[in-house]
Amino acid sequence: MAAYAAVVSRPARFLAASLVAALGVVACSDAPTPSQRSADGVFSGRVDTTDTGLRLDGTPWWPAGYNAYQLGTDWSINVGCGAQVDLDDYFGSLPPRALTRFNLYSALAVDKTTGAVSFGPLDNVFAAARRHDQMVLPVLAGSSGDCENEHFKERDWYVEGWRTDPAPGGFTYERWLTTAVERWRGEPTLAGWELVGEPEASTCGPAGCQWYQRACPAGGADVLRAFFDEAGGLLHQLDGSRPIFSGFTGGDQCGLVGDDLERVAGSAHLDVLDFHDYPDNGMEHPAGSDLPSRIEQARNLRKPLVVNEIGLEAGSCRTSERRAELLGQAYDEVRAAGVAGMLVWAFVPDPRTDACTYDVGYGDPVADVVAGNVR
Repeated sequence: MAAYAAVVSRPARFLAASLVAALGVVACSDAPTPSQRSADGVFSGRVDTTDTGLRLDGTPWWPAGYNAYQLGTDWSINVGCGAQVDLDDYFGSLPPRALTRFNLYSALAVDKTTGAVSFGPLDNVFAAARRHDQMVLPVLAGSSGDCENEHFKERDWYVEGWRTDPAPGGFTYERWLTTAVERWRGEPTLAGWELVGEPEASTCGPAGCQWYQRACPAGGADVLRAFFDEAGGLLHQLDGSRPIFSGFTGGDQCGLVGDDLERVAGSAHLDVLDFHDYPDNGMEHPAGSDLPSRIEQARNLRKPLVVNEIGLEAGSCRTSERRAELLGQAYDEVRAAGVAGMLVWAFVPDPRTDACTYDVGYGDPVADVVAGNVR
């Protein structure tokens, strides 16, 4: 998951693979003892899964909503990630039963002045979601390192670094996972967890870590499968009442190309598969990495697949009305194809209307499309 939609545009490594393109410090809160999944895999939280979809409060749920990665930003306390958001304004603007995906990074739990752990800004996100009865999907880390320590997570991180490498606040990822899940697992608006946004088992090149500079050593699928088995197993041990989302981009990322994705996604500790789609890229997608193929793989595994990022640019390059029209078509097409939900990239409180960006702000025509597609 890219961290700076309000600052930079998405890099061209993302796929044009959607059907749109194809078809046109605070005291810890009390938390209950984590319940475990039943023998048939049903979760005991508000959200559980079927072979092809999600349920909320026991009824079928087709979530629409936004990526609002920056909700934990509080400039008076942390270093932030994107613009600061009035949380009540944001959650109050959403339709009922929407879903918001946001960054729950350890860096956002650090006081930038003292260096001490300060959970307040992240506690505030959950509190505001609770006030407005809005569902949230927290992402515990991102592969790019943006809004964390700015270090790309290479192959070795998935092998052992997640247990050993220091992260902001003095946490390792393993410790942050444990801390975050134990602190917030009792939140009633918690839809599930995402371990890492856009994981891949690649290595950086001598010139850098941009997508075109990375290498893919053999065995990447085994590396990622072991990571999800172990880190996902730890999370499910701590909170067996909610599903884990894969965070996959869904393309030719190292360890996830073609059939490798099905091997990794077969982990018992991945419950919902992801696909990220940016139709404006204009890039060809490799065979086996298109959305219809990923839907077929999800069906083989009897797991739902969600498009948890779809981004279309507007502003200087396209009117917001035209973007809303195209996104409306995309919602119709992916639902018909069997996708289990779709979230727009990305809400920002200060959209740059004079530039060509993925920014979606208050009052954007996309809001009506999102509201009309929550089921």
